[in-house]
Amino acid sequence: MKLVRWGERGTERPGILDGAGRVRDLSGKVDGDFAGPGVALDALDRLRDVAVDSLPEVPEGTRLGACLGWVPSFLCIGLNYAKHAAETGAEPPKEPILFSKAASALSGPFDPVVIPRGSEKTDWEVELGVVIGRETLYVDEAEALSCVAGYCTVNDVSERAFQIERGGQWIKGKSAPTFGPCGPWLVTADEVPDPQALKLSLSLNGETVQDSDTSDMIFGVAEIVSYMSRFMRLMPGDIIATGTPSGVGMGMRPQRFLTPGDVMELEVEGLGRQRQEAVAAT
Repeated sequence: MKLVRWGERGTERPGILDGAGRVRDLSGKVDGDFAGPGVALDALDRLRDVAVDSLPEVPEGTRLGACLGWVPSFLCIGLNYAKHAAETGAEPPKEPILFSKAASALSGPFDPVVIPRGSEKTDWEVELGVVIGRETLYVDEAEALSCVAGYCTVNDVSERAFQIERGGQWIKGKSAPTFGPCGPWLVTADEVPDPQALKLSLSLNGETVQDSDTSDMIFGVAEIVSYMSRFMRLMPGDIIATGTPSGVGMGMRPQRFLTPGDVMELEVEGLGRQRQEAVAAT
């Protein structure tokens, strides 16, 4: 299933794509929202018997919001692509680098990205997002993918000066409002048989700057989920951004960062395409 949330910001409703790619209204079929318990594996299983083609069509052009209404935790993996680690001058990590974004960074896939006040180094990062579907603690790697509800496209927008030059933890450079576009679709795990075989790309103003696939990950999805579950209880609706490939602005020579009017277009194979325009904070 490809699940969406549609409508104006703050009043989105659940939806689903039909076989022709049209958005259908799932209102009344979902208990609450696509968030937390609403994306637990058993909750998603109850949707599989819905007669999708009998649902009302959502008007074409209707805004799509973030594919998750809220997240218990917005978790991330750093330096997880071999070529990205190389472009930053870092040694490949021996264990996954864990950090987080503020849950309030969550944003729609086509909403503007707001460059925060004082920013000079706002950067782009296309990533595979993994959404957890059940409580997960001390799970073996062999069982880890059975804990995944689905996958989505994520732009892990980052302010590099805040992240690296201001001291403290990376969360400062990862958490501004609109720094977490997710979606457009939450694609259930049964439609993604191998998360390590997905192409992902990002273009800036029509120029492709990131073009890779998830086979370049240092730590795969199963290993990430298993590893994280040794240190925390993962909950339904948690999202994990699994790292970005090479081609970020910080890695360019000379470095290149977002300015108002820049347009990012990004996608992960099978998970949908995003588009955001960078705008200045007001």
